[in-house]
Amino acid sequence: MGSTGDMKDETLPPLRFIPLSYNHADSQASALRLVLTLNPQWEGPDNKIEFVRFTDGITNTLLKIINRKPGLTEEQIDNEAVLMRAYGNHTEILIDRERETTSHALLASRGLAPPLLARFQNGLLYRFIRGRPATHLDLVKPPLWRGVARRLGQWHAVLPIGGHSASSSSAKELPLSHQVDVDGQHQHKQEDDLDPIKPRVPGPNMWTVLQKWILALPTTTEEQRTRRRALQKELESVVRELDDGRGLGDDGLVFAHCDLLCANVIVLPSQCLATAATSDKEALNVQFIDYEYATPSPAAFDIANHFAEWGGYDCDYSMMPTRSVRRQFLTEYVKSYSQFRGITECAQQEIVDRLYEDVDRFRGIPGLYWGVWALIQAQISQIDFDYASYAETRLGEYYAWRREVDGSRAQAGEEMPLRERRWAEA
Repeated sequence: MGSTGDMKDETLPPLRFIPLSYNHADSQASALRLVLTLNPQWEGPDNKIEFVRFTDGITNTLLKIINRKPGLTEEQIDNEAVLMRAYGNHTEILIDRERETTSHALLASRGLAPPLLARFQNGLLYRFIRGRPATHLDLVKPPLWRGVARRLGQWHAVLPIGGHSASSSSAKELPLSHQVDVDGQHQHKQEDDLDPIKPRVPGPNMWTVLQKWILALPTTTEEQRTRRRALQKELESVVRELDDGRGLGDDGLVFAHCDLLCANVIVLPSQCLATAATSDKEALNVQFIDYEYATPSPAAFDIANHFAEWGGYDCDYSMMPTRSVRRQFLTEYVKSYSQFRGITECAQQEIVDRLYEDVDRFRGIPGLYWGVWALIQAQISQIDFDYASYAETRLGEYYAWRREVDGSRAQAGEEMPLRERRWAEA
């Protein structure tokens, strides 16, 4: 609906580059070198630099670097704080870092992300947002999900989807040399090389990202090759079924976050979820952080993906939003989207109805998306997280959805899985 045309050729000022790296084995010293290069005025006896490590992410190292100079309040210290995000092991296989930096700069120019300060060899430095990360238990609380719905509606309404394709490797068909190669050995090209999908709209989007990940899956064993071929067939099927241009935005795509898990939702200060004074009808003010996976996408995928995160890292499907909650969320979302796109109130109900059906159609796709992602992480990550089991859980969501849609679960007389059952509840 509508166009972002005049915003597509937006040019952003160049970002400072610091030719240093963060070293995981020498964390504090290497982080100190980076922040002193950025802020040389922090050197000297009047400064007291401290490091706070955040552990919520399961891909990167995230450090908050503060200068606790005498006489400053906590708010003043936070306002000058620097966040340093160093990329995880081999994550360039999963994430287009150039596109991430461009996305962050674009968001910052719209006041939707903290200002970027500099890039370095293996990460970014940017401003800190005061507030607290949500938990997955927070996501189900009406004041928070209303805030998320409103902020997401704004994102999808005002951000251009153009301007990313020219420089982004995600738009390219990646050769098999991009497959996971954890032993430093080039893998032989397989006879069963895959033909990459050709989505309806060229350029990077969530379909081409998923294709890139499937192409990157390991092919050392026959079992791995068989699974890779099967996942490619699933991708081909869902693109045929769902890449139809029916959604909001330009050609059915909006600029989406694509990773709205609880830790990436920041509740801004002076707001509390626990007080009785917070009415269910109110909306908290939230910001989104971490834009590694941000890319053009159907709005329904971004929303369905956020709903999938209501279960947290442990995938507690009893937390999934019911039909009535999803409709309320979408009503808030469409109200916000319409405000920024100049859509009249009388047209909004039709958009809610259509988007409700669209989100329902996309509910299984996050399982496929993050299942493939976790199969790669299981090969490359050095983080203490059971990616292999997580991959099976998330792919299980996708296959349960597929069996529900094609009727095979009912034909076999099997019980509906909890996630699907919860999704179908009124």
